[in-house]
Amino acid sequence: MTSEVTRGPINLVVLGPPGAGKGTQAVEFARRHGIPKISTGDILRDAAQSETDLGQRAKVTMDAGGLVDDKLMIAIVRERLTRRDAERGFVLDGFPRTVAQAIALDELMTDQGPLTVVDIAVPDDALVERLARRRVCGQCGNATSVAAGESRNRCEKCGGELVLRSDDTESTVRERLRVYAEATKPLVGYYSSRPTFRAVDGQQSPAAVWAALNNAVDEMRATPSAADCGSERTVG
Repeated sequence: MTSEVTRGPINLVVLGPPGAGKGTQAVEFARRHGIPKISTGDILRDAAQSETDLGQRAKVTMDAGGLVDDKLMIAIVRERLTRRDAERGFVLDGFPRTVAQAIALDELMTDQGPLTVVDIAVPDDALVERLARRRVCGQCGNATSVAAGESRNRCEKCGGELVLRSDDTESTVRERLRVYAEATKPLVGYYSSRPTFRAVDGQQSPAAVWAALNNAVDEMRATPSAADCGSERTVG
């Protein structure tokens, strides 16, 4: 933990492959720091339910089963970051997804303070094993991990049946990781030379990942012009 942290907004982007736990960590970080956790899914749903021009354009695209393009996604994120609850900062989960979106985000951040970026790094084989152990309650949706050889098949919360999601099978997970590596992993290359980028070891316990992420953000905010620019550092 750094001894002195720069005051001002905490603007955090959390990166990581499917199954790395970035959503869980983003929620916890936002809760503890009193700032909004903003995910692309949430803002697209909000936009689609609104009466704004941007929202209606997004709704038409999603209703047709299409993907919202970079230009529209960037416009929606721009609008979301201007809301009052984001004045003290935010946690972005799922945006940017492409280098084009990252470049646009840099432009949006011109007057909003430094952007800190943390990549939760987990090897592919570890992710495949982790997701193969994940079970989801078909009744309440609670997710849990089942140890190898364990026969537990009932949810501890409601007693519902635990099931393996179709997108957690090995073949599906490896395809998701391939798509991530192709489309989103270049973001790590885009950000990694900055003094406001860190990678943390995502194979630790959730509590340890949280501590490493929080310490990394404190360190980056305290030394935004650190001399280690250009080197990727793994924390924790």
